[in-house]
Amino acid sequence: MERNQLPVSVLTRTITRPHTRIYYPQLTGLSNQQAEQQINKSLLQTVNGLIHEQERVQIQGNTQIQGSYEIKTNERGIFSVTMSNFAYTPPMAHPMTFLGSLTADVQTGKIYNLRELFKPGSDYVRILSENIKKQIQQRQIPTLNPFTTISPEQDFYVADKSLVIYFQLYELSPYYVGFPMFPISVYDIGAIVADNSPLSILSAD
Repeated sequence: MERNQLPVSVLTRTITRPHTRIYYPQLTGLSNQQAEQQINKSLLQTVNGLIHEQERVQIQGNTQIQGSYEIKTNERGIFSVTMSNFAYTPPMAHPMTFLGSLTADVQTGKIYNLRELFKPGSDYVRILSENIKKQIQQRQIPTLNPFTTISPEQDFYVADKSLVIYFQLYELSPYYVGFPMFPISVYDIGAIVADNSPLSILSAD
C-alpha cells in the first residue's frame, strides 16, 4: 500500500460542562471513512478515560478541569498524539494532571499498543527497561522507588523517529518532576521493531 506522506487534517472539538473545558482532536477527510471513525472513536474514549481518572481522585463539586492535546507525529500515514487533563480542587496543595496518548495508522484505522510495535517474541520489555534505567542514572532523575521494569503496555507516543515511553505523575517520580519521559531512538531498537509498525514506517528512508 502506497503511503500518503502528507499530514492528515485535524479538527479541535470541545467538551464544555460546568467548571470543565476540554479540547481534543478529531481527524477529518481520511480516504478510509471506517478508519477515520475508528480513530476518532478511540480519541474520544481516551479523553473520557482521562475524565474518569480525574473524577476518581478529585473531590467533586468545585473542581476546575481543563484539557488539551499535542500532536507528536502526523506524517507518512502515522498519527500520534498526547492528551492531558488538568484539574484543581481548592484547597488542594497542587493540581492533578493525567496524560493519555494514542498512536494510529490513518490508512487502516489500527490503534497500536506498545507490544504491537515489536516483533513477536522479542524481549522488548527488558530492552526498553534497560534503556530507561540508563537514562534515569545519566539524567539523575529522582524516583520514588528503585526502577525495575516498565509495564508490557506502558504509555507511549512516537515523535522524531523515536519511541517516547512516559509515566504518570507519582508512578515513577515525585510530583515536582512532572511526567518522566524517555525518548528511545528507533535506530537503537531497530532489531526488534516489527515490520510495517509505526516505528519502522517513520524510520524508513
